[in-house]
Amino acid sequence: MRIIANLLWFIFGGFICWLEYMVLGIILCITIVGIPFGIQCFKLADLCAMPFGKELAVRPGPTSVLGNILWIMLVGWETALTELAIGAVLCVTIVGIPFGIQFFKLAGLSLMPFGSHVRIAHVI
Repeated sequence: MRIIANLLWFIFGGFICWLEYMVLGIILCITIVGIPFGIQCFKLADLCAMPFGKELAVRPGPTSVLGNILWIMLVGWETALTELAIGAVLCVTIVGIPFGIQFFKLAGLSLMPFGSHVRIAHVI
C-alpha cells in the first residue's frame, strides 16, 4: 500500500515539492556557507519524494535553534507557502485529503528542519 501511495503522491504534487528542494539545495551548496542549508534541502527532498512509510524524530539542540532561525529568514517561509498552497488545492477533493494533510505536515517541517531526523517507520 505504501508503494501505491508514494507513487500517487509523487504524481500529484510530490514531484513539484521534490524539484523545489533539489534546485534549492543545489543553489545553496554552491557557497560554502550554504552547505548546511543545502543538506537540509536534500533531506527534505528525500522526504518529499516518498513520505509514506517514514516518520520524523525531532531532537532540537542549541545549534539547531540558530539554524532554524536562519532557515526561516532565508528559505523556510517560501517553501512552507508552496507546500501549504499545494495542500490546500489537494484538500478540495475527497481523494486528495490524505495527500493534502501530508503536505501540511511537510510545511511545518519545512519551517524548522534542523534538529529533525527522518527514519523508516516500522510496520507491525
